[in-house]
Amino acid sequence: MTKPPPAEWARHEAVWIGFPSHQGLWLNDLAPARNEVTAFARTVHAGGRGERVLLVAADEEAAIAAQLAAPFAEVIVYPFGDIWLRDTTAIIDGDGTGHIFRFNGWGQKYVMPGDETIGTWLAEACDRPVVHHDWVLEGGAIDGDGTGLVVLTEQCLLNPNRNPGATRDDIEARLAANLGFNRFLWLGEGLMNDHTDGHVDNLARFVGVNRLAIPVSADSCDPNYRVYNLAAQRAQGFGVEVARVPSPGLVLRNGQAIPASCMNFYIGNVAVVVPMYGTPNDDLAVQMFQLLFPDRTVVGLPANHVLSNGGGSFHCISQQIPA
Repeated sequence: MTKPPPAEWARHEAVWIGFPSHQGLWLNDLAPARNEVTAFARTVHAGGRGERVLLVAADEEAAIAAQLAAPFAEVIVYPFGDIWLRDTTAIIDGDGTGHIFRFNGWGQKYVMPGDETIGTWLAEACDRPVVHHDWVLEGGAIDGDGTGLVVLTEQCLLNPNRNPGATRDDIEARLAANLGFNRFLWLGEGLMNDHTDGHVDNLARFVGVNRLAIPVSADSCDPNYRVYNLAAQRAQGFGVEVARVPSPGLVLRNGQAIPASCMNFYIGNVAVVVPMYGTPNDDLAVQMFQLLFPDRTVVGLPANHVLSNGGGSFHCISQQIPA
């Protein structure tokens, strides 16, 4: 029987982190996004006290990645579409097996060469056994607490652009059979203008066994005010302890709200890295996470350029390899 993936706060052997590698995709954000990713990788490595960092770059950026990341990261070169490795690499279960699901560019929105093969290649390069599953699932669409409990959203997992005709019972049965989950906390919608169709790692994340962090808005001007409150109500009704963390609020790019979220944090062996967007609540969110993770150092790092180009942040560009 498949053991569910360990919680993210369990010990990591290493972490894969995507390195921005395509000028045509990133345009003017390329250089500053590379700097943000480099700072993230350095913080996770923590001078050797953290975890082994495997920085994944495409051919054309390998030399730049090595120059920026030495000596705290190993650069791995493999062709890929973009850096969102949470969704394209293996989800590793409690027995160490890597599970590869079909990836269709978030419902055929962004289909790029390499994204369907990089997961298998990276897992095999790390000597992990690999199992393939013939249905669409992205790593950012689920979050577990290590006990078999998983949180997910209806907007994403029941979206017909992923697995047409699949019902809630179908999804639960597949997650149970393939990843060992046995309890399912369904939330409704994800963040406004999130091209992933509501990935849960932008909305709600486990910070302990049966303990879920969900943003709270300062006022109703936050475009996700209603979404956050409905998520908290569902989680509390399910019986999960909810910790509310200050939301960044409204963050605009070219006059449009973008899905800025402090929930896209990464839990490393010694550090928790929280994305910051230059809003008044940035420091408050970091302080709250420090209370939630007293055994780790919580660090807030700028993520505007990573977010602005791709709609994700530190959690989206990484995938941990459990010890």
